[in-house]
Amino acid sequence: MTDSVKLVFNPAGSPASARGFSAIGVHAGFRADPERLDMALVVADEPCAAAATFTTNVFCAAPVRVSREHLDEGAPGQPAYGCARAVVINSGIANAATGERGLEAARETCELVGEAVGCPAAEVLVASTGVIGQHLRLEPFATGVPAALAALAAADGPEARADQGLAAARAIMTTDTRPKHGAVTFSGDGIGYPGATFTVGAMAKGAGMIMPNMATMIAVITTDAPLTPPDLSAALTASVNKSFNKVTVDSDTSTNDTCFALASGAAAPGGPTFTPGTPAFAAFQEALDELACTLARAMAADGEGATRLITVTVRGAATADDADAAARTVANSPLVKTAVYGHDANWGRVAAALGRSGARFSQEDVDIDILGLPVCRAGLVVDFDEDEALRRFEEPEVAIEVDLHAGEESTTMWTCDFSHEYVTINGDYRS
Repeated sequence: MTDSVKLVFNPAGSPASARGFSAIGVHAGFRADPERLDMALVVADEPCAAAATFTTNVFCAAPVRVSREHLDEGAPGQPAYGCARAVVINSGIANAATGERGLEAARETCELVGEAVGCPAAEVLVASTGVIGQHLRLEPFATGVPAALAALAAADGPEARADQGLAAARAIMTTDTRPKHGAVTFSGDGIGYPGATFTVGAMAKGAGMIMPNMATMIAVITTDAPLTPPDLSAALTASVNKSFNKVTVDSDTSTNDTCFALASGAAAPGGPTFTPGTPAFAAFQEALDELACTLARAMAADGEGATRLITVTVRGAATADDADAAARTVANSPLVKTAVYGHDANWGRVAAALGRSGARFSQEDVDIDILGLPVCRAGLVVDFDEDEALRRFEEPEVAIEVDLHAGEESTTMWTCDFSHEYVTINGDYRS
């Protein structure tokens, strides 16, 4: 990546921000509340490169299986890429654990969208989010998709199209309290595309049943950079592994996790594709990573019932796997999460989680900081100002930093605290 490339983040961005794409959210009827948007549609002007990562949960949903088929994923966890024209997402019903009837509903949804957009069903990707075990009705798609396309066609100017993109982000929410979206732009000057400006836009949802094992949510990422499907897949997988796969709210991996990426190439028509090893591809990867990490943090901060974002950083691990195991175990610990909720700098809970993580280290070497305060050095307690700790707990983000002094590897994970509200939300989820 050259020093001349500057990334610009736009918090108001969405999948509609990249050239060659439009997006919209509508109320189609999956939810009873007529004021709540419950279906999102992302449409490319032309068939384009597509890639995805999917849940590794064996109890995966019907839309996951159908989208895997459309992107020729050889086996779960293997690269999935191909060509796509549209993505349709409904909220309210997950279409998971619905058997052959659920698969047929997902396939008929693709047929319906393909006919409306003007593309084969195989170029439609589908995702669902909501309650598991309930059957998905097709009637809302039959009315909602034409209404969405009509609204897209009637959009008057860039501002209207931008508003439609933000509506799409709201339409995929379940227990999320706020939509998650954004865009990153970078110039083609200095990387072989003078005068061009490239954009990566995205939306994501996720607040509960969140534990990294692919992407742990639903997201749609678009870009107007030119990439081949295999290279887009490689970039997406690398980005997911350092962003969405570093999020945990409650250690539960969803049946419906899906992250789609589409590349139109519309910002450099007729130009060469971005290829690995070039400054252009490095710039795209960095933009994709920044956007994905921003959305990943937003998901952790918006965890069900959360009052604080928690950032867990582990340094000095012997291997990358050890760093991940240590950080993941701390981030998943209910005792750590409830201590943060109670504004208690109880470093013993962090130490206990590290000790059961499977990471290799000696307890006599471990240092722990909470909120920037040294609380443990060389495995032993360090006196700290409890009043100062309470004051720092008022910040919206709580940093837990660990140095194992066992090697050179490090990682960061994002999670949130556990509050009484988490139990309330999940004890009453189907009501």
